[in-house]
Amino acid sequence: MLKEQEINLISLIDRFHDEDRCRRYLEGLRWPDGLRCPRCGGKTISHITTRNQLDCDSCRYRYSVTAGTIFHDSHLPLWKWFVAVYLIAESKKGISANQLKRTLGVTYKTAWYLSHRIRAALNEVDAQLLKGVIEVDETFVGGKVEGRGRGHKDNKTVVVGAFERGGAIRLQVVRGRDRETLQGFIRENIAGDTQAIYTDEWPAYRGIADQDTEHEAVKHREKEFVKGDVHTNSLENVWSLLKRSIIGTYHQVSAKHLDAYLDELEFRFNNRENPHMFRDAMCKLLVANSLPYEKLIED
Repeated sequence: MLKEQEINLISLIDRFHDEDRCRRYLEGLRWPDGLRCPRCGGKTISHITTRNQLDCDSCRYRYSVTAGTIFHDSHLPLWKWFVAVYLIAESKKGISANQLKRTLGVTYKTAWYLSHRIRAALNEVDAQLLKGVIEVDETFVGGKVEGRGRGHKDNKTVVVGAFERGGAIRLQVVRGRDRETLQGFIRENIAGDTQAIYTDEWPAYRGIADQDTEHEAVKHREKEFVKGDVHTNSLENVWSLLKRSIIGTYHQVSAKHLDAYLDELEFRFNNRENPHMFRDAMCKLLVANSLPYEKLIED
């Protein structure tokens, strides 16, 4: 892996203010053990600087560091991609497409599409199961309906989350708060031999304990929020951060794209102590599948 130092916005601009520097950095991330030919595996590679290409001395195959990545079909300069990735990864409450538009000097359509491509790349693939002491909770995301009280939820989307104390979170849009859905989420994201799962008193959580895992709940309806070590306050803080991001940064998030915003929040939160978050985000972009604009806007 490329040796990396902690980075901030000033050092980012200083290091990656031209295309050649960006390409050299991507080469180091993509081929940490030295340049390789994707066709024959050759290690003697020449740079064709006039065409931003690499040339294999063994089989004469020409290719680019961006070939096969989400950068390949983009007309946006690489340094703008770098700035966008940094701002999305490092902004605690995210950054809106409108703000990216102003910061990068691009159209709103470009900024919106760029944001979603980066979010899609940050999605955790084959993430490790959570273990230890886990908090599980759900929340509702959605706006108000005129003439309806705060308890009206027909227009809201259910999000469920799991938090490994001292570790990572998993967030997911689900179809409801029924037993099958919530316990299915738990089975998919939490190790079977985890020590304990703490929830509120919602009936759908009953029955998740077994010989390896204890289950305890706090009774929110009775104003019980902490019972010794038993609480879901860590996840409540995540929900607060999510909703402040939607209200204060994005202003509006459609149910269709909510999972993508959760992926972004999940990546930031799980890398909150990672001094090399930018590097790791860039590594994800290099291996991410392309997200066509037509697929993004389809119904």
